[in-house]
Amino acid sequence: MAARCSGITRQGSRCQRSAEGPNGLCWAHDPTNAEKRRRLASKAGKSKPDRELAAIKQRLSDLADDVLEGRQEKGVAAVASQVLNVYLRAVSVELKAREQLELVERLEALEEQLERSARRGA
Repeated sequence: MAARCSGITRQGSRCQRSAEGPNGLCWAHDPTNAEKRRRLASKAGKSKPDRELAAIKQRLSDLADDVLEGRQEKGVAAVASQVLNVYLRAVSVELKAREQLELVERLEALEEQLERSARRGA
């Protein structure tokens, strides 16, 4: 049975993943993977919201055109635009949460590096 990672999660509990290397950490906590984790998180955080935002903008534009050209009732369009606005807010909150998560991960990696440097210097 593999040893358990000695890393600490954001919730303050010990990581449940298996330690993969000689440093006693899983891939997610190993500071040598910090740059790769940051790039992966950045790509994941950007791709889906960008597509969703573009699709919502197009739907709102189409809805406005339909109302202006008389193909859609104003009341129905008002409700639809409210729903799309709530959806936009959810996408925005999701994007902010991902950005915060990325910053927390980067900060944790920097703190780990600083601790190791301090231990080597002591």
